[in-house]
Amino acid sequence: MLEKFKEQVLEANLEIVKQGLVIQSWGNVSGRDPETGYIVIKPSGVSYSKMKASDMVVLDLLGNIIEGKMKPSTDTPTHIILYRTWPSVGGIVHTHSTYATAWAQAGRGIPPLGTTHADTFYGEVPCTRKLNPEEIKSDYEANTGRVIVEQIGSTDPLFMPSVLVNCHGPFSWGKNADEAVYNAVTLEEVARMAFYTVLLGNQQAIDRALLDKHFLRKHGKDAYYGQEKE
Repeated sequence: MLEKFKEQVLEANLEIVKQGLVIQSWGNVSGRDPETGYIVIKPSGVSYSKMKASDMVVLDLLGNIIEGKMKPSTDTPTHIILYRTWPSVGGIVHTHSTYATAWAQAGRGIPPLGTTHADTFYGEVPCTRKLNPEEIKSDYEANTGRVIVEQIGSTDPLFMPSVLVNCHGPFSWGKNADEAVYNAVTLEEVARMAFYTVLLGNQQAIDRALLDKHFLRKHGKDAYYGQEKE
């Protein structure tokens, strides 16, 4: 079942390793199959070097395991909350990449300081509030998803495809798993650039007109970046 899609999700998981976003068994990528609506996610605690497509776990949007012999990622409830809230999202990535996680541990959003940021993120990449003790003790992973949704609010999730979870790390998403990985890679580079820019003494945000131009020329209704799709 979903053998080709499992291969795609496996490749997305391996890509975050190749891109240097994860070490050990940290991090995870999931994808939502557009035909069945089922979620495919990596198994919990399995080394990326040993992981196979057959190890991927298939679940429904209620978290019921449809197929798979292993336990799914412990972050699965977070992914499910996001999928259930945002029908436009088809892929989710969670990492502990160094620079983005540093901003999360500082409890700070990543300010939009230049056009590299503006090409993907329509404003500051926000950092969530801290979970309270009760939210941590009960349904921690699901509450992580809820606090992400709370932070994004009414914003189109594809206009702000990443968030920093306070004291934890980044989550990114996209229309599919490959796009989510692309956004996670971009987030880490933007976080690194912002770190050094702030270290150099500049915290002044990009002009709104320039933010609008760079984001909307790629993602707006009249976008003109790239080639025409056949």
